[in-house]
Amino acid sequence: MAHAERELPTHLNNHHLDTLTVIFAHPTSHNIRWPDVLSLLEAVGTVEERHDGKFKVTLGDETEVFDRPRHKDIDTQMVVDLRRMLRNAGYSPKAPGNEV
Repeated sequence: MAHAERELPTHLNNHHLDTLTVIFAHPTSHNIRWPDVLSLLEAVGTVEERHDGKFKVTLGDETEVFDRPRHKDIDTQMVVDLRRMLRNAGYSPKAPGNEV
């Protein structure tokens, strides 16, 4: 079942919007910083750091557990998972020129 595109919440700042855009960019960027992703996820969902160092993220109806990346950037599989979660929760980047 397709979800209608949700109007982006006003609590997303330009940094969050930039992170959202790069997550959905094709080809997939290999320079998406984990702290930026974490900040975005905290703005749109619920993030809980577990005792084992993993992050439980709830966004809309979905919950995923993510490992903290070994390096500063997230891997391609995490990008794929984030795209799915964000899209299913109604988030997607705005088309260029429609940022307002």
